[in-house]
Amino acid sequence: MSVWEILVKYHSQLLGGLEITLWLCTATYAIGLIAGVLIGVGRYRVGAWLDVPCRFISVILSALPLIVLLFWLHYPLQYLLQVVIKPIYTSIAALSIIMTFMVADVVVEALHSFPLELIDAARVTGMSKKQMAWRIQWPIIFREIIPQLLFIMVVILQGTLFTSLISVEEIFRVAQQINSDIYQPVQIYTTLAIFFIVICSALNLLGIYLKSRFKWKTST
Repeated sequence: MSVWEILVKYHSQLLGGLEITLWLCTATYAIGLIAGVLIGVGRYRVGAWLDVPCRFISVILSALPLIVLLFWLHYPLQYLLQVVIKPIYTSIAALSIIMTFMVADVVVEALHSFPLELIDAARVTGMSKKQMAWRIQWPIIFREIIPQLLFIMVVILQGTLFTSLISVEEIFRVAQQINSDIYQPVQIYTTLAIFFIVICSALNLLGIYLKSRFKWKTST
């Protein structure tokens, strides 16, 4: 079978798998961005007693493979708590934990590196702290961190592949099921690879473009 014939015959299964993948990403992005920004701001404002534990957790998470975290949340933790949680929610939890602390690291570093002379200049013009935050500080910070956030989104998208190992019916698991039915790995996995190359390359290129564009604006 050709790639086109596979797409036509199994389009409903592939669309179902793609829907699950997009749902995983959407839920994780929403949770990770909101929680990450809140924790990042909290670390900056509260100080060492919150910043130090969060940095420690970030180091642990960066050293811990996603698949290990995923399996630990799905099997040992649920056994200890005597609960049964659907694999898709366990997957969202694991991906969200990773993304939250990645985003928090980016936000707190951006806050610490923000040029204080801009705050001083705004204060001279008579701006309040609220006005300075919403009109100067946060627009510049978000402009600076958007490229990094896009790279994090790529990491999370690629991480959804591991959720198939705990029986989440995302795009990779669907591809495996189709391959077990017709056994044409070249066509199936090439199609899957093209899908990820297109999506991830688009996000990466957008991040590189925005990074260079915003850096140029900042320096002028």
